[in-house]
Amino acid sequence: MLTEFIRDHAFSIAWFGLMTMVWLGWAQEDPEPSNRWKLGAGSILGLGFAGIFGFTVFLHWRDGSALDGNWHLYGILVGSEVLLAAAGAIALAFRELSRWTAWWIALVVAVHFIPMALLLQDLSMAILGLIQTLGLFVLLLRLRTDEHATSRRVGPFMGISLLVFAVISAAVFVLRVGSPSVHHGG
Repeated sequence: MLTEFIRDHAFSIAWFGLMTMVWLGWAQEDPEPSNRWKLGAGSILGLGFAGIFGFTVFLHWRDGSALDGNWHLYGILVGSEVLLAAAGAIALAFRELSRWTAWWIALVVAVHFIPMALLLQDLSMAILGLIQTLGLFVLLLRLRTDEHATSRRVGPFMGISLLVFAVISAAVFVLRVGSPSVHHGG
């Protein structure tokens, strides 16, 4: 993350850790047998980032946030994302194309990082969103010829990209701020 706000930085790492666990968990809907342990190990790593940096958010709760004064915009963005993801999933179910649900929701999530970058004043979020969006379209080539649920490929892609972002962001955090378990004022 490239934000100056410690709480936002820590929250993003914690959230991406949690979402790593969610996406790798969804990948276990129909995994390749040799990937099961890898999905579990990645989920545990994501949970570790969520716990450590979730505690950091607690320590810095009273610190400033890029969202101060813009919480209503954040609510509108997240609410719109949830409605769009749900509407697409319902439409896919009615068309008997439920195997595409993971891909659709991943696309909505990836694209939402671009306006989120503006709200959080953090270019790295837009970069993550662009990488994920492009990756999802590249995955389409393989998904169209595959009969498995799209979560088999989309879950690991999203989970790993979020975990890599969390790892890099945690390294930046430690270099800029120090230990995530210490309150540094604010």
